[in-house]
Amino acid sequence: MTGLVGVFDSGIGGLSILQALRAELPQSRFIYIADSGHAPYGERSDEHVMTRSRAIMAELVKRQAQALVIACNTATAVAIEQLRADYPDLPIIGVEPALKPSLALSQTGRIGVMATRSTLASAKFKTLLASLASQAEFVVQPCDGLADSIQRSTGSTDTSDIKLLCAKYTQAMGSFGIHRGQIDTLVLGCTHYPFAVEQLRELLGPQVQFVSNGPAVARHTRLKLSQKVLPAAAQSERCKATAQVVFLSTGEPQVLLAAAQRWLQQRLAEPLFLVDELNV
Repeated sequence: MTGLVGVFDSGIGGLSILQALRAELPQSRFIYIADSGHAPYGERSDEHVMTRSRAIMAELVKRQAQALVIACNTATAVAIEQLRADYPDLPIIGVEPALKPSLALSQTGRIGVMATRSTLASAKFKTLLASLASQAEFVVQPCDGLADSIQRSTGSTDTSDIKLLCAKYTQAMGSFGIHRGQIDTLVLGCTHYPFAVEQLRELLGPQVQFVSNGPAVARHTRLKLSQKVLPAAAQSERCKATAQVVFLSTGEPQVLLAAAQRWLQQRLAEPLFLVDELNV
């Protein structure tokens, strides 16, 4: 179905998307780039995010990626249209906060959305929110510093900063629960946030439902790739290198390595780690 799939994020958050992609496409090969040297995107200017996204895309194309998943809500909102214009023949799949899936889960009609300030301020998100506003009440919360805190927690057992930030932002959103007027569904609108589910669950209790975009993105990617006919050489190469994953980082390679081992351990059997710095 596919050759090499490129996946990138500003850091380790996109591993939540990679995890879903591997489950949906177990025969595929992946290259994952963490642009950790320029993270977090959610607290950077649009110009910075655009420049980095185009540079990472050029690197993935140079490495012969035949499809791209932008595993970052901010980069998707800022750069996906430009990247599609730059590479019109390449399937490019983005992510967005999972507002639509959350509608089917909520019983109270009040849905929380945690995301970066940049994602929430984007025209793409505002259009999505406006299109669904009549179907539910969305309580939107920017979460400054949370993605960075999750990134920094990699390789450590100390998650106190993550819990403090989760408590701060969920308290600002209001009451959570399954009763009338309470938020019963929480959209994790940044790919880093699924790695804070343990802390959020402890704060909000077992009845609140969490929604992330990994599974939906993986299904959409599979559909797009099924429509792409690859050269015979790519198909042959895929058969020889089933389920291979290459990891690259523009920051501290140990952070990405530790994160992959911590959160993808059950998904990766004898992975190939190739960690270097991109001169982009």
